[in-house]
Amino acid sequence: VLFSAYFAMQVIYARRKYKISPPETTGHPEFERTFRAQANCSEYFPIFISLLWVAGIFFHQGVTAACGLLYLYTRLRYFQGYAVAAQGRLGPLYASAWLLWVLVGLALAGLLTHFLR
Repeated sequence: VLFSAYFAMQVIYARRKYKISPPETTGHPEFERTFRAQANCSEYFPIFISLLWVAGIFFHQGVTAACGLLYLYTRLRYFQGYAVAAQGRLGPLYASAWLLWVLVGLALAGLLTHFLR
């Protein structure tokens, strides 16, 4: 929730800085990158929370929490990199996608173990 609030506040600051009133989503390139970074992070948040929840319940809370913290860190780096330059998002994007796949694997392993006993 704090990350979502931080990202939303950055969009508000960029709107003020570049004088772009809602509902406009185009204008200065830095605003557009900040806006897209916030939207992209928001789009993946439900997937992340769902996987975190299932993996934490059915696999292991400690391992899941560590993956969750790493994911949040990579999304922060993604947001910061994208706001500066579009190419700055790529490394953290790949890392966050990899962590989502790890969470998928943990959730599946936990579910299979739980239901196949």
